[in-house]
Amino acid sequence: MRIVAGWFLLLALVAPPAFAVEKAPRISDREIIEGLAELKAGQKALQQQINDLKESTRQQIGDLRESTNRRFDVLQWMFGVFITLALAILGALWRILWHQQKRLSVIEATLETQKDEMAFIKGLIDKLLLARGVA
Repeated sequence: MRIVAGWFLLLALVAPPAFAVEKAPRISDREIIEGLAELKAGQKALQQQINDLKESTRQQIGDLRESTNRRFDVLQWMFGVFITLALAILGALWRILWHQQKRLSVIEATLETQKDEMAFIKGLIDKLLLARGVA
């Protein structure tokens, strides 16, 4: 009796999951072909969307490149203007300094000449005063 009860218990535990499996209805070849055709159509649609996205992305990248190139052109133009202005200002400053140096050298030469003349006149005055004192 124990063996029968054991078998009964074993069947009670193992058998219900086996009975729970549902049998799938048979699918005809036509339904399989129609399903595959739908999958292929869906795959083509997805591939077309991917291609459209690729083209759109390429167009956006091209637009970004053009925009970046235009900005660099503007920057290059601005740097050119800045460098030109800086060189013009430096040239004007160099010319002013050169003229000032030229004037300064003329003034120094004049002062040197006047210094020599003053020394000569002072020497003459000293000689005249000495000559008066002797007489």
